[in-house]
Order: sequence, then structure tokens, then C-alpha cells
Amino acid sequence: MKILLLGCGTSTGVPMVGCKCKICTSTNIKNQRTRSSLLVEYNQKNILVDTSPDLRSQALANKIERIDAVLFTHTHADHIHGIDELRSFNFIQLSEIPCYGSEETINQIRQIFSYIFNDNFIGGGKPILKMHIVSSKFNLYGLDIVPIKILHGNQTIFAYKFGNVAYLSDCSGIPEDSKPLLKDLKLLILDALRYQFHPTHFNLEGALKVVEELKPQRAIFTHMGHQLDYEEVNRELPEGTELAHDGMVVEI
Repeated sequence: MKILLLGCGTSTGVPMVGCKCKICTSTNIKNQRTRSSLLVEYNQKNILVDTSPDLRSQALANKIERIDAVLFTHTHADHIHGIDELRSFNFIQLSEIPCYGSEETINQIRQIFSYIFNDNFIGGGKPILKMHIVSSKFNLYGLDIVPIKILHGNQTIFAYKFGNVAYLSDCSGIPEDSKPLLKDLKLLILDALRYQFHPTHFNLEGALKVVEELKPQRAIFTHMGHQLDYEEVNRELPEGTELAHDGMVVEI
């Protein structure tokens, strides 16, 4: 299994529009962060997690020519507003793309992007998608996938576990009954927005406490804003933990 972090930035991306801070103006390409998204390659299939607004540029940068399925964590704009880019993959593949998420997420996507699901829509191409509501373990292309409930502020959303890898992109808390599913992983990819407290995301200190409790073999922090410098923070992090960067690849 290959894990590709397409984007590791928060909702504004980094650099943030109009910002002149040292990270937004950094020449280090690893400080340039598109909106968070993940690609899992397994059995020659590509499973995408979330359709970030930067999906087109992410696909071009990483030479992605096929999407076989999409998993949605929740419906905040930075995680779904690239959904229209899926139509390019429909054109290539000549088939619909199956999409998976919670009942709330799937229903909201149908509402927000009603034109996609309107058979009477005329004019222009649109994605051809097959929506599936999931609430427990399911299998795609031989890979067991487990949706796991986590907290994003006062909202309950999905993380996803792929074998012994878990992806928690937007997280401020983990319910007690979800923790056993996240113990002793080979790889934990976890939200770590910034240094300061945030009500809907772990800050770096909070993310490190989660790693200490769950004890993965390796932890990678994602969904970062423009407060965390890639080189500076990585020098200070404990062994086995590190910041993500766009285009990062991990083989499991």
C-alpha cells in the first residue's frame, strides 16, 4: 500500500492570500501547502480521501490519471469543493466513480451539489458519481476500510483506517470508543493545525499527546496552517513524529 499526501494545508492553504509572514513568504517548497487530501494506492487502484479545492493541481503535480473511489470525511468547503474535478476522471475512465461517507455527509453533498444528481440538468459536463452511505467496515479492491467517528469541534465526522494506517485530517477529540481502533498503528496521520489552541483542531501539543496515548510506530502531522515551519518544527519533534509536506509518499 502506498500513501500519498496530496495536500497537508488548512482551509486557507499556505501561503495564505495576502499574508507576508515568514512561512507564507518562505522559499522552502515544503512550506507550501494545498488543502488537505490523501490518496491510497492499493492493488493498482487509487482511493481518494476528500475532494479538496486544489484537486486539479494536486492531480497534475502527482501525475494522477485515475480515481477508482472517493471517501469523504465531512462537508466543509476545503474537503469537498473540488468535487467537480472528478468529471475529468469520468472522461478518462468512461465509468462512474463510487463515493462513500456517512449518511449526513452524503445527504449534504447531494444538497450542496444538487446539479450533479439532477437528471434534468442540461449544459456542461458534470461528475458521474455513485453515492454510498457507510457506517462500519467495508472492503474496496481487497482493502478493509473502517470509518471511525472523531470530533471536529462539536461535529462528529469520519476518520478512516486502511489496514494498519489511519487518517484523521480534521480532529479536536477522539471518543473513547474510537480509541481502540487507533491503537498501535504502523502509521497515524493526524491533524495538527498550529501551536496555539483551536476549538476544532488539535494544536501541535494536543496532537503529540494523542500520539503518546495511541502509540503508533510513526506519526505524520497534517492540516497545518502558516504558523508551523517545516524545518524548524521537525528539528524539535520527538523521534517517530514529523510534519507532512505536499507530495509526501509513505510505503506500507
